[in-house]
Order: sequence, then structure tokens, then C-alpha cells
Amino acid sequence: MERQGVRGPKPRFLTGNLLHMASLSSSSTSHPMDSISHDIVARLLPHFVSWSHRYGNTFLFWNGTEPRLCLTDTELIKDFLTKCSTVSGRSWQQLQGSNHFIGRGLLMANGAQWYHQRHIVGPAFMGDRLKGYAGHMVECTEEMLRSLRRIAAESPSGEVEIGEYVTRLTADIIARTEFGTSYEKGNQIFHLLTLLQSRCAQASRRLCFPGSRYFPSKYNREIKALKMEVERLLMEIIESRKDCVEIGRSNSYGNDLLGMLLDEMENKKRGGGNGLSLNLQLIMDECKTFFFAGHETTALLLTWTIMLLASNPSWQDKVRAEVKHVCNGGGPPSLDQLSKLTLLHMVINEALRLYPPATVLPRMAFEDIVLGELHIPKGVSVWIPVLAIHHSKKLWGEDANDFNPNRFASKSFTPGRFMPFAAGPRNCVGQAFAMMEAKIILAMFISRFSFTISDNYQHAPVIVLTIKPKYGVQVCLKPLD
Repeated sequence: MERQGVRGPKPRFLTGNLLHMASLSSSSTSHPMDSISHDIVARLLPHFVSWSHRYGNTFLFWNGTEPRLCLTDTELIKDFLTKCSTVSGRSWQQLQGSNHFIGRGLLMANGAQWYHQRHIVGPAFMGDRLKGYAGHMVECTEEMLRSLRRIAAESPSGEVEIGEYVTRLTADIIARTEFGTSYEKGNQIFHLLTLLQSRCAQASRRLCFPGSRYFPSKYNREIKALKMEVERLLMEIIESRKDCVEIGRSNSYGNDLLGMLLDEMENKKRGGGNGLSLNLQLIMDECKTFFFAGHETTALLLTWTIMLLASNPSWQDKVRAEVKHVCNGGGPPSLDQLSKLTLLHMVINEALRLYPPATVLPRMAFEDIVLGELHIPKGVSVWIPVLAIHHSKKLWGEDANDFNPNRFASKSFTPGRFMPFAAGPRNCVGQAFAMMEAKIILAMFISRFSFTISDNYQHAPVIVLTIKPKYGVQVCLKPLD
């Protein structure tokens, strides 16, 4: 890479540049921000800011023993994500880091296994099946709104930490729509996966040391115990579904994602399929993947969007007026009405730009790749700093760090500069589900409440796999009659 003029920080043996990155991140996120500023790249990606200033926007650094090439050129990013999906994917380091958390589900699959899994789960998020989830979303949202109304009535300030409520809501929705389980069991899985995510994020910092995940450390012991408990609960759901078919109470495994996965496994047992098999472990990995991806990323999108609207009352008023006009006074939106909520769509896109679910996209080259004049050797991971690209003044103008939904009034913009759900064949399979869910919840919420940011809110975005508010988002609710 050096012969191509690509430079970067000097790595240390085994740890690469990880210790320097950890030191920078620890320092930059040690305190809340002084105000609600969306200029967060230096806070969350301080190593990118430091190294891009020193070496240019294309540089090489070492994530432990894994070389990573920073890529910010939008044309090259577009080509890489759309044309190189079969020769790139998750690295060994990523697979090890997620092994106990979401295992080998779709998010972590590579090559033919990824294609096979995508082919199976894709229909769960398309067409009539996707539309069929809307009723569950409305029903679950109504329950949350009733709880919020009770709290707002009992508290003089009406203050709530809104993230807690939307996180429970999205966990409930994914449990009902994708796994057909009760709220209680879904809530247990959600709680355990939250703990597991936190422990895996902490343990991943040690992945630069070969065999570190086998050390009998406190984190590794906790991770193993949590993983076993999550899989025990998932097996209860799976066995219940299988028992219903075997004793004749049902003639199918169900119309949801779990039912589709069980159907595929049985089809393979009967000699069907294409040579790639599903087993119970892979089904559980798929369930964990979609339970996590299906609730947390949407919950954070909702949390950040509500924070943005709470601190921008003029936009809150505009969106509320649109919802009341389109939805005939503010009732639950129909599927036809969702497509007419253009201001709400613009606000959601702006929230996704400022606080994207994935701050970076790392993809390892499984063979030599040529992008323009750049030659990327096999074994190098292409590292796309999504957050930095979303906040680039060169791409978005001088107000790149400001909340301005009007920038999405036009749908025409350079490919590769807005990618909250990634892009190309490996884009997020559930993005239509997430957008439909976010629109329904926000439309119902904003028509029932006006809300302001609480004086107790501390703006402190941090990265724990995704961008989270370190101290939550406190808003003051006022019910609307």
C-alpha cells in the first residue's frame, strides 16, 4: 500500500493501533458535550480525525492484527459495495467478536452461506408479509402511548427517559411479528441480549490477542452464561412451535421468520434445498441477529429522532400538522398514508444521517480488488467511516453538522454519501420494516404528545456497536387532547 502512496500510523506488535484508538476514544467521550451539538465525528471517531489530517482521507491502520484501509471516496465506495459483495465480507476478527452475541446469522455470513440465508429471510421483509406487520406495530404502540399518558398525568414535569420506552416497544414488536412469542419471553431475551451486547463489546477490545476469547476471564465467563440462557429461551420457543406441528395442533410452523427458518430446515431433511443446510444452532443465530437488529437499531433511530424534534420545536410542529392532515386528525396511519408523510420521512432521514445505526462499515477483501487506481490486496479490510461521510462539509455543505431535514426534500444526491443501511447487495434486509415501524410509531407519538427536551438531558453520544445516548434522552411530555 505504501508504494501507492497510502500511509498510516505505525502499528505495535499484536495490538496494532488499538491502544492508541482506545486512548483517543476514552478521552473524547469522558464527558458530556457542552451543548446539543451534532458535530460528533471528533468525539466518536477521534482516530479518523487525527489520522486523516495527518495522512489524508485514504490511510492504512491496524485493528490489532487486521490491516484496515480507510476509504472515503464516494465513487469508490459505491463501486466497492455494489460490485465487490461476492469477494468481500466479514473478517476473522469480526466473526470472533460476534460469535457469542449473534453467531453466524445473516449479519455475519459470507459468500454462498450469506446468499443462501438472505434468500431464506428476505421474503419475511417484503410485500404482503411486510404490510401484515403494521397491525402489530399499531397495537404495540398504542400500549406504549397509554403508559406514557399515565406517567405524564402523574408527574408535574411529565419527564420520561424516552429511550427506555421505545426500546421496550421495538423489542415487543419484533417478538410479536417475527417470533410469535409472548411479550414476557421476548422481554427476557431482550434483557439478556442487551447484557450480552455490552459484555461482547467490552471483550472485543481484547481480540487483538490470539485466543483471548478462550481466557477464563470475568467477561468470558459472563458471556458464556448469558449466551446459554438466551439460547435456552430461544429453544423453548422453537420446541413449542415444533410440538404444535407434531401433535397436529398446527399444520405449519408459522408465517413469520422463525416459521420460514423451520420450514427450510425440514425441507432440507426431506432432501430439498441446494446443498446448504440450516440447523438449530444457525436458526438460533438468525433469531438473535434479527431480534437485535430488529429492535435496537430502530429504537435508537426513534430515540435520536425524538431528541432532534424535542430540541427543534418548529420542525415538531410542522410534522405534527402534516400527520394530522394526512391521517385525518391524527389516528393511526394506514399504509397508504405512510407514503404521504413526506416531512416525517425527511426528518427520519436527517436523523439517520446525523446518528447512523452503523458508524463504520468494515469489509475484508477475500481476493485482490482494484477500485479505480487503488489496488487492495487480499486480507486487507476496507473501512468506510459512515459517520464521517454523513457529516462531511464537502459532501453536505457548511451546515453538515446542523439538523436540516430540508436537505432531503430532493431525492437526488451522490451515491455513496448517504448509507444508513449500507448499500449494494449486502444492504440491510430489514430497512423497509424499520422505516415503516419508525413512521408508524413517530406519527402516533407526535399526534398524541408535544414534547420538549428536559433540563436534565446530557448530550453524550457514545459507541457501543451502535451510537447510543450515554445517559439516555429525557423529554418532558404534554398530552394533546
